Amino acid sequence: MGNLKLKGKDILKLGYPNNQSVNVALEVMKRNFATKNIHHVKSILKDILLNPENFEKDLTFGQIAESLLSSRKTEKRMLNSQRASFQIFGNNISEEAKNQLYTALKLPISTQGALMPDAHSGYGLPIGGVLAVENAVIPYGVGMDIGCRMSLSILDIPVSYLDGARDKYEKALAEHTKFGMYETHKSHVDHEIFERDTFGMIPILRRLKGKAIKQMGSSGGGNHFVEFGEVEITEEEEQIGLPKGKYLGILSHSGSRGLGAEIAQYYSRVAADQCPLPKEAQQFAWLDLNTHLGLEYWTAMNLAGDYASACHDDIHRRLVKAVGGRVKARIENHHNFAWKEIHNGKEVIVHRKGATPANENELGMIPGSMTAKGFIVRGKGNPDALNSASHGAGRAHSRGECRSLFTQNDIKKELKLKKVTLIGGNTEEAPMAYKDIHEVMNAQSELVDILGTFQPRIVRMDK
Repeated sequence: MGNLKLKGKDILKLGYPNNQSVNVALEVMKRNFATKNIHHVKSILKDILLNPENFEKDLTFGQIAESLLSSRKTEKRMLNSQRASFQIFGNNISEEAKNQLYTALKLPISTQGALMPDAHSGYGLPIGGVLAVENAVIPYGVGMDIGCRMSLSILDIPVSYLDGARDKYEKALAEHTKFGMYETHKSHVDHEIFERDTFGMIPILRRLKGKAIKQMGSSGGGNHFVEFGEVEITEEEEQIGLPKGKYLGILSHSGSRGLGAEIAQYYSRVAADQCPLPKEAQQFAWLDLNTHLGLEYWTAMNLAGDYASACHDDIHRRLVKAVGGRVKARIENHHNFAWKEIHNGKEVIVHRKGATPANENELGMIPGSMTAKGFIVRGKGNPDALNSASHGAGRAHSRGECRSLFTQNDIKKELKLKKVTLIGGNTEEAPMAYKDIHEVMNAQSELVDILGTFQPRIVRMDK
């Protein structure tokens, strides 16, 4: 075979699919280019990979081109003519959001779907969309902010302090929360998550570890928030362990920051390369969980989810330290994630993109807007909804529409009316941008029981 030091892993690094084409390329190049420079050989292989059609008739390289083209042919995916079964909860849902779900239901891997009453259109799966598939994961079905979640801490401080010592609580939010791409805390915590082997196992995670450490305990832009407010427990629940009544609470909404966003972008691109689909379904490209890449994304997604949870722990820790008191109860849930669950007697992967897990007796938090109440809920495990509920009120107007429809003055009037103080925020997140949370909750009475409410009083968002 001469002295060409070419290995299979060198060919994989060029972007060759992990199949028979690697062995064919290795054999052909060692047979024909045994004495050539390895960089020259790699550049030829790269050319073949980029345009295999140009080399199909080539006597030397035709075999490599053929192996690449035949593997591509087997990967071409078609949509089913029939949709998988689905249920839509609520009436105030755009046709665009429904059509996005309908396309997802035609994927050959789809088994069931649902739309929550807060649904609106997104990239790929609509926000408020739930999709169960067989043995695969769709990066765009999870979304760009992996593990985005709600976290509510109920404190043993009298709720009257929010009026009596409002300056103290405003100061705590202004000084101890960080938002957006550029704000970070001066002191960083040594959280156990950074000791995990997972960070060293996957190249993209190794690269992102420094950013994750830097952004720990911070919140994203857009609709992410941290707020002090009034919790009212209306139904006693053993898991909460508090009598009926009013309490002071901290509520946060954020995800996995730059770590999750870059994982999502990278694996969405990889999935699109691996899984060509018709144009209208391109954003539903999936990774098979039996493949190395599928397992890699699944591992990275779970790490991002745990990181999002750790960020919330740090946000709440800093605020409790600043205002005093003790945490009496904590309620939290992801709403951009994929889970392995049993439905209709078989294991499926359930994607909830902007949907709250609502398994039987599972607690969750569904926020309203910066002025509207949110709701503490207990899941009913409704199989038609794939054990899910809404993740909020849902947008009635897009961010672009909000910029032309509402002014800062409109927001100020609404805040004054509802006695809410806002630090940061912009017209894109105006309270009027959202659907009526009471209508949304009425539309999902079959999905959750209401145990209590959270009324925002002091809200901090990105500027």
